[in-house]
Amino acid sequence: MPRLNAESLSTLEIPTPTYDRSALRTGIVHFGVGGFHRAHQAMYLDALMNSGQALDWAICGVGVLPFDRKMHEVMQAQDCLYTLVIKHPDGKLEPRVIGSIADYLFAPDDPEAVVARMADPGIRIVSLTVTEGGYSVHPVTGEFDDRDDNIQHDLKEPSAAPRTTFGFITAALRRRRDAGTPAFTVMSCDNIQGNGDVAHKMITAFARLQDAELADWIEREVPFPNSMVDRITPVTSDDDRALLTERFGVEDGWPVVCEPFTQWVLEDHFTDGRPAFDTAGVQLVPDVMPYELMKLRLLNASHQALCYLGYLSGYRYAHEVCQDELFADFMLAYMNREATPTLLPVPGMDLEAYKPHLIQRFANPEVRDTLARLCAESSDRIPKWLLPVIRHNLEHGGEIDRATLVVAAWARYAEGVDEQNEPITVVDRLAERLTAAAQRQHEEPLAFISDRDLFGDLADDERFAATYTEALDSLHTHGARATLEAWRSR
Repeated sequence: MPRLNAESLSTLEIPTPTYDRSALRTGIVHFGVGGFHRAHQAMYLDALMNSGQALDWAICGVGVLPFDRKMHEVMQAQDCLYTLVIKHPDGKLEPRVIGSIADYLFAPDDPEAVVARMADPGIRIVSLTVTEGGYSVHPVTGEFDDRDDNIQHDLKEPSAAPRTTFGFITAALRRRRDAGTPAFTVMSCDNIQGNGDVAHKMITAFARLQDAELADWIEREVPFPNSMVDRITPVTSDDDRALLTERFGVEDGWPVVCEPFTQWVLEDHFTDGRPAFDTAGVQLVPDVMPYELMKLRLLNASHQALCYLGYLSGYRYAHEVCQDELFADFMLAYMNREATPTLLPVPGMDLEAYKPHLIQRFANPEVRDTLARLCAESSDRIPKWLLPVIRHNLEHGGEIDRATLVVAAWARYAEGVDEQNEPITVVDRLAERLTAAAQRQHEEPLAFISDRDLFGDLADDERFAATYTEALDSLHTHGARATLEAWRSR
C-alpha cells in the first residue's frame, strides 16, 4: 500500500484537496505544527482553498524543539500532506486529506532558512501554537521570564543562529525593518487568556532586552490579535494509524484525529491582509476576551477537574470519566457555581446550553482522549485556567470548594502513585520539583501550594488553605471517589 504523498493522492478514495497545490504561495509561517494546529488552523485554510480562496496563504510549518524532528521527517516523506479524521460519537469516521501546509522547516538544521522565510515579503502572518509554557510568562508576576538557557543564548548572541521562537521572530522582524519590508502579524492560537496580548508583551520584552529601538518598532508596527480556539484533539495513536489503513486504505505516518466540534473566535486586527477566515466559519469579533474566559474557565479548567480525580479513581480516558454521573455532576457544579460567576457576558453564546454540551463532547467514546494527556504540563495550565477562578471567588465571597479540590487532586496526583499503588509518570517541565513537594505533604500539608512561583500567596489565605487541607486529607484517607461523594452535598 503506497504511503500518503503527492504521487499517491489521486489513488485515494477519501476526499483530497481539489486545488492545485503546486500553485500555492506561502503566506503564513507557523511555529508548533502539532495535532491541534493541523485539526484547526490548517483545516480552516484547506476549506478556503477547496473553495478557490486563500491560495496565496499556504503554511510553512516550523519546528524548533528536538522532538519536532519526527514531524519534519513525516512531513517531508508525505509532501506535507496528512489525513484529518473526525470521530463522531456514533462511531462514524470522516476522513479527508489536508493540503494547506506547503512546507516544513526544522529550525535546528538550518536556522537561517527559517529567518529568511519569515523575512520574505510574501509572509504576512506568523502564527503560534507553542503551548502555554512556550511564552515564558512567570506564572505569578505575569512578566517575561528569561531564565531559560536557550532564551539567554538568543539574548546574549543576537547575531548567532536563534534557538527559540522569540529569537526567530525578532531576528526576522529586525531583517524586515532594516529592509523596509512591512511587519507581519503575530497570531497566537494557544490556550492563554489574552493570547495575543501575552505574545505582544513577551515578544516585545524579549526584543527590548536585545534592542530597544527594535522593540519600539515592534510596538508600533506589529499587530497581535487575540483569539479563542477550540477543538478536542487527542494524541494520535498507533491504533488510529492502523484504523485509517484498514478502513480507508491510507498509510499515513502522522494522521490527526479530532471531535466534530470546532470553534475559532478571532480579533480582526492584521497589518497586511488575512485569509477570508469568516467565510470558513471563523467568528471575527472586536473583543475576544469574553469568549476566551468562557473557554478557559469552563472547558479547559473542566478538563483539569476530570483528569486528576478520574486518574486517581482508576479511569484512563476522558469519556470514561464523563460517562460516570458522579464526575459529570461534579464538573457541571464547578461550571455553574464557581466558574460562571467569574465570566463576562458572552455575545451570541447560550452558556446554559454550552456547559452540558461540553460534558457531552468530553464523553465522546470515539475520541479516546487520554487522562494522561490532560494531566500533562499542569504547572503551565492550572495557574492560568483554574487559579484565577479561585482568586476571583475569594475576593468576591464566592464558592471555591470544587476548584480547590481539583488543586488538591493535582497535588495528590503529583505524588507519583495512584490509589491502586500503580506508578504515575508526571509529565511536566517542573516534574521533579512538583513531585518532591507532593511527597512531603503527608508531614507538611501545605508543601505543594507553598511554591510561590506557581501559587503566589494563595497558601497564606486562611479560607483557601483550610479548604485545600481538608480536600487533600480526604483524598489521602478516603480516596477520590469517596471525596467526590462527600463534596456533592456542599
